[in-house]
Amino acid sequence: MTARRDFIKRSLICSAGLAIAGSRSYASIADSITPQIFDPTINIKKSAMKFGLVTYQWGKDWDLPLIISNCEKTGFEAVELRTQHAHGVEISLNTSQRAEVKSRFADSSVTCVGYGSNFEYHSPDRAILRNNIEQTKDYIKLCRDIGASGIKVKPNTLPANVPREQTISQIANSLNEVGKFANDYGMLIRVEAHGPITQELPNMKAIFDEVTNPNVKICWNSNNVDLNSPGLESNFNLVKQWIGDTVHVRELTQNDYPYQQLFNLFAGIDFNGWILLEASSTPLDKIKAMKEQMVVFKNLVANIKTK
Repeated sequence: MTARRDFIKRSLICSAGLAIAGSRSYASIADSITPQIFDPTINIKKSAMKFGLVTYQWGKDWDLPLIISNCEKTGFEAVELRTQHAHGVEISLNTSQRAEVKSRFADSSVTCVGYGSNFEYHSPDRAILRNNIEQTKDYIKLCRDIGASGIKVKPNTLPANVPREQTISQIANSLNEVGKFANDYGMLIRVEAHGPITQELPNMKAIFDEVTNPNVKICWNSNNVDLNSPGLESNFNLVKQWIGDTVHVRELTQNDYPYQQLFNLFAGIDFNGWILLEASSTPLDKIKAMKEQMVVFKNLVANIKTK
């Protein structure tokens, strides 16, 4: 085990050199997180944040053994399995197949954080709403069976032809229902800040103001609207009391989102959960790209400062 860890460490160091030499965007990010001159008013804080992968684009075509293997090769500690991907972990699995999935993760260094579903609760059609709720419950059982800790769901919009307050209450009531069900199975409900309207953090706050089940948490999604006036810190403060154990980030080598500030804010609330990479690019060498992302993640954590 020590030899394998040493190999991963050497691989990460090597990838850092390759990234700095060959990627202009990576180099700019690395420069931006270089330690600054010591300021006695700033606290440098250690963090227990952990890095994982969402099988969004980079892992969507990998079967389960390959997902686990590639995460181990690159030092990724966890994975969120997105629905309808090549891993095939769906409710169609029988009891023995679910046990096999659980065993594969248990025998590896990779944690199955949970399942990334597309279940949503904003539809004014009562039959569609009920179907989303009931399917959520089916996948909660799957998450329990495969050794995960929760399921990701989402709001997706506020329909224009329905009063805003009505839809917000409907979403919150639905989350309370699935949250109560998930609690009986030891699972969390992780609500991704998602959708063209509902991703806006004031609207997420409005939803969670009516969520009464403590088993329902927010999955921060690193959307550009997080930066809307009055700014990232103010919008973060709107919802920080409900943030759970998962965060979605895009490629950390992109410079259109202030990831160092975000990491600082999470350290300020003692976040010790999973930072999950939801990459949308299509690099030719995904293993190399994952190693580069791991290097940047570690640098961001190393340079955390809190007020």
